[in-house]
Amino acid sequence: MSVPQLSDEHRGEEILAVLDTAFGELLAADPAAFRVKFRKMAASAFAFYRGTASLFYHDLAAEHAGRGGDAYSGGPYLDERTSRVWIHGDLHAENFGTYMDSNGRLVFNVNDFDEAYVGPFLWDLKRFAASMALIGYAKALSDDQITDLVSVYAAAYRERIHALATGAKRDEVPPFTLDTAQGPLLDVLRVARSLTRFSLLDSMTEIRDFERRFAPGGGALELDAATRYKVLAAFDGYLETLPDSSLARPDSYRVKDVVGRRGIGIGSAGLPSYNILLEGHSDALENDVVIYVKQAQTPAVSRHITDPAVREYFLHEGHRTVISQRALQAHADPWLGWTELDGAGQLVAEVSPYAVDLDWSDLDDPEEMALVVADLGRATAAMHAAADDTSGESLVPFSTERAIDAAIAADEDALVPLLVDFAHDYGARARRDHQIFLDLFRNGRIPGL
Repeated sequence: MSVPQLSDEHRGEEILAVLDTAFGELLAADPAAFRVKFRKMAASAFAFYRGTASLFYHDLAAEHAGRGGDAYSGGPYLDERTSRVWIHGDLHAENFGTYMDSNGRLVFNVNDFDEAYVGPFLWDLKRFAASMALIGYAKALSDDQITDLVSVYAAAYRERIHALATGAKRDEVPPFTLDTAQGPLLDVLRVARSLTRFSLLDSMTEIRDFERRFAPGGGALELDAATRYKVLAAFDGYLETLPDSSLARPDSYRVKDVVGRRGIGIGSAGLPSYNILLEGHSDALENDVVIYVKQAQTPAVSRHITDPAVREYFLHEGHRTVISQRALQAHADPWLGWTELDGAGQLVAEVSPYAVDLDWSDLDDPEEMALVVADLGRATAAMHAAADDTSGESLVPFSTERAIDAAIAADEDALVPLLVDFAHDYGARARRDHQIFLDLFRNGRIPGL
């Protein structure tokens, strides 16, 4: 992309305006949570990039507008189909990890679907490419080495999309599991396998009067009677959103305890949330399950997708998050559902004992990084291919892998240089933006803080 050379002052005003649009109401409601969030974002250019998907899509939309187009005509490879597929929405290099699927199998794949929506497939690829430029720069890789990593990702994505589009059976393109993964991905899966539900429960709960309850402290907030009643009413609504296969043992959903929590991570600052302790799949105390109820956010990409059919498809943001995840993730969490609380859409899912994120801190060798990035390219392609006419949702009623494959085939040689150029340009921009943000924050120029 072409990076406009705004002065630092003008760019700072632009950053403040975008942050206000994205976070203004939540920040006003809980400034302390956002001070924590922004300090985490201040730590590095990559942390800043992770926390500013809203700025990323603001810039992409401006780029498209500069070409006189919208999402359907604002760039190569984008047409009415490839601009209307299920996308992750925040596909950076750290949003990959493990989960236990509904078949009881540990899988390494894309995770964290809070920003998922329907939009241009290329936006996922660009967001990932820029994240690799930032990680590579932080590890003192040369521009040529960063180019190689982005090229490997793009080529692996292209190869896997083509294989899926031209008739490869799903079982011929298996997910990354303990049987199929290699290298660092296999290491992450092995770490996840070593974790236990008992250890998770031991860190959050205690046994009182022969029954498990949430332990005080550790971020847990005791609820008053009125709030507890509202949360339990919302829980009843959540049960109605689960597939029949998840309701085989009704006792699994017997509520044992409820506590409040407040999200202070980069992605959930200021959002009230609750943990609910359930009986689980047996009477044994070590099989209890913890689920969370969290207010869902407006995804950053949705502010730049004007198609009313997309906007009107979702009941609320909780519904949107769950439907998107079910579309993008094969055999999703069986506890995944949605509800409403105080008029706001809520996401409900398990606090999984088997969730381990890919850790880039020990990945420093460019050759090993290239192997990982190739696998992430394949995982991205499989995610895009999963969410189409076979996903059970009518919003994308066509084969996404065939649409994407045909679009790329029309200009086969341009995909890699397009993503490489974008990665370098936007990586440089994000590093500059991080410094501007840091100066705004430490000099007290962010309103409300």
